[in-house]
Amino acid sequence: MRNDRLMSALSVSAVQPAIPQTSGMLQMFFALLFVLAMLISAAWLLKRYAVQQKIPGGAIRVIAGAAVGQRERVVLVEIGDTWLVLGVAPGQVSALHTMPKMEAAEDEDRKADSGFQTWLRQILEKRNDRS
Repeated sequence: MRNDRLMSALSVSAVQPAIPQTSGMLQMFFALLFVLAMLISAAWLLKRYAVQQKIPGGAIRVIAGAAVGQRERVVLVEIGDTWLVLGVAPGQVSALHTMPKMEAAEDEDRKADSGFQTWLRQILEKRNDRS
């Protein structure tokens, strides 16, 4: 009698097909995607809103910079009452120009719109000029 129950239980479990656990796999996949999205967004936010590096004593300050190639940049650096225009490339920094600090240009930059508003205005002006 006991063997019959055991045999019937084994035959029932052997007949039922294994149900794939796709819901668990999908849940794990979406959790992984969520974590990756959070990491990417955190890295983007850190890059976007990174605090400029300050040298102790505040003697050197980067005013502006522009990329002129894939790895080359032109950087405007303030040291005391002097502005230096530097060419920066991998393994090399070259002084391109030296000039006295300009207070008026710095004040205009602070008053000017920044970020998205300026970019949008420039794009719209270019678009209107083409028409």
